[in-house]
Amino acid sequence: MNVFITGASSGIGAALAREFAGRGAMLGLVARRQAVLDELAAQLPGVHRTYAVDVTDRDAIVAAGRDFDAASGGADLVIANAGISVGVLTEHYEDLDAFRQVLETNVLAMAHTFHPFIAPMRHRRRGTLAGIASVAGIRGLPGSEAYCASKAAAISYLESLRVELRRFGVGVVTIAPGFVRTPLTARNPYRMPFLMAPEAFARAAAGAMLAGASYRVIPWQMAFVAKLLRLLPNWAFDRLLANRPYKPRKTEPSP
Repeated sequence: MNVFITGASSGIGAALAREFAGRGAMLGLVARRQAVLDELAAQLPGVHRTYAVDVTDRDAIVAAGRDFDAASGGADLVIANAGISVGVLTEHYEDLDAFRQVLETNVLAMAHTFHPFIAPMRHRRRGTLAGIASVAGIRGLPGSEAYCASKAAAISYLESLRVELRRFGVGVVTIAPGFVRTPLTARNPYRMPFLMAPEAFARAAAGAMLAGASYRVIPWQMAFVAKLLRLLPNWAFDRLLANRPYKPRKTEPSP
């Protein structure tokens, strides 16, 4: 099994790398820091390829994907995991750059990551593309304007891709995590129900990807919460979330 993972240097990405390496996979590990990637690869069983690439650099991530597909003999699973999360308030001019960065990393880079693998997978009539979205993409949360927008876009993008590629034998899986204990969630100044360890999340996510699930919320308790959020009328949702603390903005210190 050959697995390509972006955002592999920490958090969910590193946990997924450990999970799939433990299952005997050859990995293509992508992150911006070469030293961290080398350290991770040295800890894993097997021989793996590392790519010090910023996923928002379209040509660089496409080149990395093509190299891995050729070197591995064909990727079986591509996981677009790289993402950023920061509080954004549209009223602040200085937050507009952060808004753009979140969308570029969480949405456009997902397409950049998948692009080099789609034609080869269609030709082989097999393979799976998996995108890490979020329950935050189901309804908009105050103070998380860019993050929620990006994850909602990711969910719709993955659904479109899934319908398009199904006839070619290529699977597309949407994984929507709840709260996972990572550097991204460490700055959240609010209660995080059903907070998961990254290793537990990785086991569940790997199982969903390999089983060919089309959409999976992890943990299952958050799937129930997500359904409730969808059903809430706007007046009730607005009242429920009105006083929720905001995620710190990029220009603010952590709480």
